[in-house]
Amino acid sequence: MSAILDMKWCHVPVAGHALLGVANADGSIELLHLVASEKSSYTLQPFSSLALGEQCLALSLDWSTGKAGRASSQPLKIISSDSKGRLHLLTVNETGPRLQAVATWAAHHFEAWIAAFNYWQTEIVYSGGDDGLLKGWDMRNTPGSPLFTSKRHSMGVCSIQSSPHREHILATGSYDEHILLWDTRNMQQPLADMPVQGGVWRLKWHPFHPHLLLAACMHGGFKILDCQKSEKEEVCTVLSYVWRNSLAYGVDWSWFSLRPLLQAQQPPSLASFSHSEMGVRAADLVCNLKITSELPAAALERVVVEDEEDHTSQIKLPHAGKPSTSLQPFSEDTKKSSSRLYVPMSKICDHDLHLEGANFENSVLATCSFYDHVLHLWKCEMS
Repeated sequence: MSAILDMKWCHVPVAGHALLGVANADGSIELLHLVASEKSSYTLQPFSSLALGEQCLALSLDWSTGKAGRASSQPLKIISSDSKGRLHLLTVNETGPRLQAVATWAAHHFEAWIAAFNYWQTEIVYSGGDDGLLKGWDMRNTPGSPLFTSKRHSMGVCSIQSSPHREHILATGSYDEHILLWDTRNMQQPLADMPVQGGVWRLKWHPFHPHLLLAACMHGGFKILDCQKSEKEEVCTVLSYVWRNSLAYGVDWSWFSLRPLLQAQQPPSLASFSHSEMGVRAADLVCNLKITSELPAAALERVVVEDEEDHTSQIKLPHAGKPSTSLQPFSEDTKKSSSRLYVPMSKICDHDLHLEGANFENSVLATCSFYDHVLHLWKCEMS
């Protein structure tokens, strides 16, 4: 494939398929779908694609389904940005399904590094560009004049994510090495400003813990931030970080929990799970992340890469007096026995995974870095 600048799973099935959206260096948005093959293996196969234009790179994409509970009447949309500073609004025809262009407009003077939906009001999208501007747009009107233009970041804005838990909270990151939290009802002044000693390329809210924000900070490594609310403003503190001798570019949380691994002898209680938005039992979803000693499918390569470093040296101790997290390599047994990560997918993406009141002590997160070409999986322990 062409080089990939961004990719995101759709949080709901489309025509019965689990879809991965990809923004690539050919200037196209591609949809890949997960296909079962023999012996319980899975592959990604081309499904639909749409070229954004000639001689451009597709730089980012976001689905309109960033939080659970999408109304069935809402059309499924994708917002994308490109290297010519343009934004592209696309719809996904769910009966086809195929990509269709709705609108394209010039948003930034230079590269439009990032575009993202307001997950609570999907007619609103946000964009950030190499011109240092953060903008908001209303899709109910023909895109022309932005709803707002913020110059609060002093360099290129390259990461934006609306909180899937709190309606008016927006996180943005920039080459200026700052993460800002905003109340979208007042974009004049941010609620919080957190310096992170590295350009903020990606931001990801935790799927279950509303206050945890994960950041890929380029030269500043990977950081977990605790974003708690005080009486007057948001307060952000760094709980944990991983420093690697490379550029921290890709980072994301897993939507699977490790809690059942700690309770292998007893089935987890489902009392706190909402079944109204799910097509499968919650137990099928939260129990299907485990370590095996053999590779069950040719399509699943080893994802925990062994190198000469001692991974345990990358654990950051939490700040004193703060809620703590620690990061550990996903499995010490991996280095000793070449264990593989196996995610059974017989029930994958049957519907939204919506866990109300979930209180998982452990999370899994993935990081990828530039110079060493390595993907790492980490277990994040809450305490």
